[in-house]
Amino acid sequence: MPKLNLNGGKHWLLALLMVAASTAAAAEPSRLTRDLLHAEADVCQAFEAGHADALRRALTADFTLVDSHGNVTNLEQNLGEVATREPHYEVFHNHDQQVRLYGDTALIVGITSIRGRAGGKPFVADFRYTDTWIRRRGAWLLAASHASRLP
Repeated sequence: MPKLNLNGGKHWLLALLMVAASTAAAAEPSRLTRDLLHAEADVCQAFEAGHADALRRALTADFTLVDSHGNVTNLEQNLGEVATREPHYEVFHNHDQQVRLYGDTALIVGITSIRGRAGGKPFVADFRYTDTWIRRRGAWLLAASHASRLP
């Protein structure tokens, strides 16, 4: 019967365990990523529900949005739309998101699907978006957003 080299086997087993652990860690989003995606979902909920106060807490004071027509709006303009519910969102949902973390700054690229009414007329649309987030005092705040309508 051949003699097993346990020393070499231990190294192989250790290498295998390290690969398995790193693969599992890569598949599991970090706590920061989960917190960020949760903050992003809260912003969507604020738009959908018309909660301007919740949105004010989630955005920076110098927040800007570049919309799908190339218009640039600021925090107060966006809060005004949300408070008056014009447009009125029935669905405001982000999905297919990719997150990139750079210390206390993060980018999220994804798709926003919306449905609602504007000027009394129904609409449904999907937008490719890029959101820029910053972390201040442990909380993620949305600083800028850009949206392009998808065909």
